[in-house]
Formats: sequence, structure tokens, C-alpha cells
Amino acid sequence: MRDYPIERTRDIGIVAHIDAGKTTVSERVLFYTGVSHKIGEVHEGEAIMDWMEQEQERGITITSAATTCFWTPVEDRIAGSKNKDKEMRINIIDTPGHVDFTVEVERSLRVLDGAVVVFDGVAGVEPQSETVWRQADKYNVPRVCFINKLDRTGASFEKSYASILERLTDKAVRIQIPIGLEGDFDGVVGHLKMKAYNFEGEKGEKVVEIEIPENLKEDAKKYHHEAVEKIVETDDVLMEKYLAGEEPSLTDLRKALRSATISGKIVPVICGSALKNKGVQLMLDSVLYYLPSPMDLPPVKGINPKSGAEEERVANDEQPFSALAFKVASDPFVGQLTYFRVYSGTLSSGSYVFNVNKNQKERIGRILRMHANHREEVKEIYAGEIGAAVGLKYTKTGDTLADDSKPIILEQIVFPEPVISVRIEPKTKADQEKMGLALHRLADEDPTFRIKGDEETGDTLIAGMGELHLEIIVDRMKREFKVDANVGRPQVAYKETIKSTAKAEGKYIRQSGGRGQYGHVWLEAEPMERGKGFEFVNAIKGGSIPQEYIPAVEKGIKESIDKGVIAGYPVVDVKVTLYDGSFHEVDSSEMAFKIAGSMAFQECAKRANPILLEPIMKVEVIVPEKFLGEITGDLSSKRARIEQMSSRGGSGATGDSALKVIEAKVPLSGMFGYSTQLRSLSEGRATYTMEFSHYEDVPKNVAEEIITGRKK
Repeated sequence: MRDYPIERTRDIGIVAHIDAGKTTVSERVLFYTGVSHKIGEVHEGEAIMDWMEQEQERGITITSAATTCFWTPVEDRIAGSKNKDKEMRINIIDTPGHVDFTVEVERSLRVLDGAVVVFDGVAGVEPQSETVWRQADKYNVPRVCFINKLDRTGASFEKSYASILERLTDKAVRIQIPIGLEGDFDGVVGHLKMKAYNFEGEKGEKVVEIEIPENLKEDAKKYHHEAVEKIVETDDVLMEKYLAGEEPSLTDLRKALRSATISGKIVPVICGSALKNKGVQLMLDSVLYYLPSPMDLPPVKGINPKSGAEEERVANDEQPFSALAFKVASDPFVGQLTYFRVYSGTLSSGSYVFNVNKNQKERIGRILRMHANHREEVKEIYAGEIGAAVGLKYTKTGDTLADDSKPIILEQIVFPEPVISVRIEPKTKADQEKMGLALHRLADEDPTFRIKGDEETGDTLIAGMGELHLEIIVDRMKREFKVDANVGRPQVAYKETIKSTAKAEGKYIRQSGGRGQYGHVWLEAEPMERGKGFEFVNAIKGGSIPQEYIPAVEKGIKESIDKGVIAGYPVVDVKVTLYDGSFHEVDSSEMAFKIAGSMAFQECAKRANPILLEPIMKVEVIVPEKFLGEITGDLSSKRARIEQMSSRGGSGATGDSALKVIEAKVPLSGMFGYSTQLRSLSEGRATYTMEFSHYEDVPKNVAEEIITGRKK
């Protein structure tokens, strides 16, 4: 039996840029909801949600941790309600902010129903805030904004709120304002209810409802009217009443605001300081009041693999079972854990489930409900819940698990391609054997991490989303799998493509007595738009090549694509059409056609004006004005395109009167080791963020250098 009905379940994520305070918020949530008995501080390396050693040492989140907790709204607590009917289950995923781990945010948002977006009260919206916001837009996730760190020097609720309106959405509506700022920050005013709240006790665990301080009454009234007007605009019935001069009740306002938040018409904005234990309980209230339960969202859509028709699954225990595996993690105690979100139906431990993508039956050994770093074993899991399964062999990230009599394929998660690679070689023979296993384990966990062998040198190349990403991978190999390895210098993951259309012939004929080899094809290669990948078209008419040899030709082309044409980098964004050829009754074989396909593609690509592509990064540097000249000069020497310069008010903490923000697009090849460079150019006072933007043609002189370097 379910302990909590589905309408009293919330699946939410906590997302933001680096250092906005996501993990601190999550730690407070665990404490106030009674999951943990002490607050784990990130800066002391004690955070429960950051349970990996690497996370605790560096003070950053690397993997998204899932946990379950329970909450009764503050109003009911103040009223002394012990009624279980008011309590709700909240499943929370704390996500990383660092752009190298963007995959963690991507997959978390794909399976969540709502999100709390956290902002730093000093910096407001940062470049990565924009990235996670766009990811949430992609999956239409309803969200609440929480402006954190209002106790810091230089904090401004108004500025942060203005930056949300300006840079993210004009649908943001404040439903709270702070009492005091910086060192005087003392609590919050909830102006929907027109009450203020203080947080007493050593850890702010006691929430006290008080009257609004005199100096804030006027502001509260003003913002109350502003919020009410915005809310009634979304509800025709309320609008009529409001225009007739009737003040909407708090219950009606909340109800209307909830519908508007779920449909994406309004984003409520609240405030607090997690580190100082203020405002987190009210944030949990906002999750209950305004974010959706699985039932409030439209049914999840998928494709029936047998008929190819679109089907729906309603969030309900009676429906056929469907779930999406969104994360695979190695666990030292139970082997492999597969995290999944149940969209419909129920699942019992010990039963069988059907992996639709792999067309495989899998047995569910155990089902675990995760509480950050400890786990509770459950017999059954229901619609709308997040759990982890033990015993799944074939299931990878993005696979759909379903009832085998009612299969469905849910929308997959699309991951970005890696942009940086390093050579890695084991130190000893024993390490060599262990390394292969370790790398494959890690690649199973992380879809943005790739392993590739260099055929010419026999080296192993590992590729990922950034320097930090690969550094963590190597570190995990050392600690978890006891593999020591030497790591080369980071290399850019260049790509190749073609600029024009060309045709070519590929012949592989060996006929000398006995059984020979005969494969002969004509191909046409043409460029496609950026990001389209590879497309193969079979245009053979009239049987000039028998159907059974066509897959072999495609395979030969694919192998040739991976090898590249100019400098050995994979070819992308190309469409290849097989339009003619010939075969021999006796001598033709799949092998011969595969080789012919590979030869023809190489020839085609050489004629089609091949070029190199390089990853371009979006870089934002925040720098005190006096160092502006040195930094822009340095960026220009890295072939950067400076797109915008703007000013940002200085933060009192560093004593910089005015800070300049430089936004630029820079080729990745010039950005290795940039943090050290930036420190020395700015006396350690500048900071930067970088994320992948797109691939672009490499200038001719640079391309020549790269090609010559590869051939050495």
C-alpha cells in the first residue's frame, strides 16, 4: 500500500550555477525534515548530499544525489497540527552546477516534475544560471526561484530579482521580500498572506509568524497588489471578482498561483539565506503549494515499438508499468545501481521488467529508496516515485523499462558530444588489466565520457566535457578501482567535415584463381547542417548491388568516417548516398563491399573540400576595471571574438569599485590552464566561467599546424 497518495508527492530538483548554495539548501532541507540530525556543512566537507570523497575535498557537487523526505506546511505546524493528512513526500535531486557535469542536470530535469532554481543574492543571474534555465525550458519544468545568500556583503534582493526579469523570464513574480539585508538580514515577509516570519532556535528550526515591521508595511502592500494583479490575470473567475472590487482569499490566490506556475505563466520568487538557516522552511512550503504533483502534469508520451504509434501513460498505479532509467551508478556494496523514475503502474522487487530499447527481459533483484547516502529497501514502488534497482544488467541511461505486454519507448535523453580528450596509459601490467574494467564501468555511468583506442599508437584516449571532468574520472579510477595511470596533456576533440558535394568510386577486386573478392560501389557525399551527424541513403535501383551487401557498405563508410580524412579526426555532418555499383555472382562478399565502401568514402571526402572543425567555448570573465586591457589583449591572442562588455556593480568584499564583464567566444585550444593565467594577469582578482558553445571551421593557417602536428 502507498503511504502517501500521488497528489501528495513532489519530485523536484535543486538547480543553479556553481556556488549559489544548492547543496547547503539541500542540507537544510534534510535537517528540517528530520532526515538528518545535524546539518552537514559543505565548507567543512561534511555535506550528506555530497557523499563522494572528491566532492567533500573540493566543496563542489559532482553527481546528483537523490533523497526522500517529508514535510508539513509551516502554517499547519504553527497551528500545532499533527495531522498526517497534511504531510507530503518530497523526492529531491541535488544537482551539480559545474558545466562539465551538465549531463547530471540534463538527466535530472528530464525526470523531475518541478525545480527550485537557486540564485546568489550578490551575483544574481550568472551565465550558468542561464544554462540550467534553458535546460528546464527544454523539458517544460515548472520552477520556483529562491534568492539565497542575502546575508552576504553586497547582497541585493532587488538587483537579483531585476536580473531574473531581464536575463531569464519576464514571468517572475516576487511573493516574498527580505527583512533587512547583509548583516541585518533577519527574516522574510510573505506578502500574499501579509505576514512576516522569523526563524528562531540555534538552527533556525522554529518558524515564528509575526506582524510585518512598520518600515516595510508600505512596500509589502505595494508588492501584494502587484502579485495579486499578476495572479488574477491568469484566472478568469478571479479576474471578474477582482474587477468587481472583491479581494481574493489566500486559498484562491494560492490555487490560481499554483495553476499559473504549473502551466509556466508565472515563476514565483522567494528569498532567504540557507547558511544562516533563514527561509528554507518557507521554500519547502512553496514546493508543496506551487509545484506540481505527478498528477498535475500532462500524461507522459511515448512510442509503441510494435505499431510506431504515439501512446500516453497517465500517472496512476492502475496503468501499465513504465519507467525511465536516468542514471547508472557503481556502488561498492551492491554492484550496479540503476536509478529510475516510475511514470505509471507499480513495480515489485523480484519481478521481471522489459527493457524496451534493448529488447531484453530484466529481473529486478531489489528496489531501494535513496536517502542521500543511506538506503531503505522497499518491496514495491509506485507511480510518480524515484527509486534505484539492483540487478539490472543491460539497462543504460535513457532506457525505458515497461510491462512486456504493453511496451512503450519514452523520450530519450540526448547528451552533448565530448570536446576534450587525454591520453592515458597504465603504470604497470596489473594496472593495465584493471584499467579496461574501470573505464568501462565509468563509461556506463556517464554518457558524456567516451573511450577510444588510437589504432596507430595503441594508446587509450579518454574524452569528456572539460578538464575538471577528466580529472575527476582519473581520480575515481585511482580511488575506487585502484588503477594508477599516467595522463597526457589535454587535447582538443577536433572534428572534420566537407564543404562541397563530390562523387567517387570504390573498387576492391582480388581475383586470382579460386575464390576471389569483388566489391564495387559509387558514392556521393554532401555536407549537412551543423549538428546533423551522419546520414546514409541507399539509392540502389534495379539490383546493381544485392540488398544483403548494403549494410556492409554502410559499415565500411562508418569505419572510414571515424578514421577521418585530413588529420584522423571523425567526420561529422555528412550525408552519403550509395547510388550505383556492381557485383560478381561468385566472388562478391560482405568483406569486399565493406572495404569498397570505405575506399570510396575516403576518395569522396578528399574531393569534397574537407576542413577541420574546432570546439568554440562561451567564456565570461569578470574582472576589475584596472586589469581590463591585459585580459582583453590576452583573449585576443587566443583568437577570441569579444562579443560584449558590460559593467557590474562592485562587491564590497573585494573592494573593487567597478567590475567589467567580458563575454567572448574562444576556441578551446587556447583555454587550457586558463585559470592559472588569469590569476597571474589579474593578481588573483578575476574569475571566469566557460561552457561549450558550438563547432566552427578552423582557419587555414591553424589547420595546417594541426595536420602537421598529427603527422609527426
